[in-house]
Amino acid sequence: MTEKLLDPQKLLRPLRTRPWPERWLTRLLGAALAAAAYLLCLPWDLRNRAETPGSLTEITPVTGPGVLVLAAVLLALAAYVGHRDALAWPLLVVAVPPVTLMYVSFRTHPEPPDAMAWPLAWAFFTLLLSAGVLVAAGVARSFREERADDGWVVRAHQL
Repeated sequence: MTEKLLDPQKLLRPLRTRPWPERWLTRLLGAALAAAAYLLCLPWDLRNRAETPGSLTEITPVTGPGVLVLAAVLLALAAYVGHRDALAWPLLVVAVPPVTLMYVSFRTHPEPPDAMAWPLAWAFFTLLLSAGVLVAAGVARSFREERADDGWVVRAHQL
């Protein structure tokens, strides 16, 4: 039974050829993985505080390795979803959950009275994340093989 579920050919087959429950469960699982990766790699600490009294620099739980791991996980997930599904789905499945969590994080974070830079930071990171997801999905789609009606294997896109 598990051999049939974990068949590599089935796991890489385009989702449009699969039954609708499998399509939607795959998409929901991808979105849950993207949100979980964001929450694990960028811990949410609402108790951010200034390094020293009166300082504008805050102590944050975000680390460089955490950002790199998050980027690697989201790129891999975008490649997988891009390989299996239509090109718009990686944005919805991979980019939207972290971007939404980032927005909520910025909105709930107490703002210093002299800085309102979070909307610009959120917009920048949203564009950066969306562009990375689209590039990874596009590259992954170029390696997808589809069967034509006459049985020939056709590449979806050529690099």
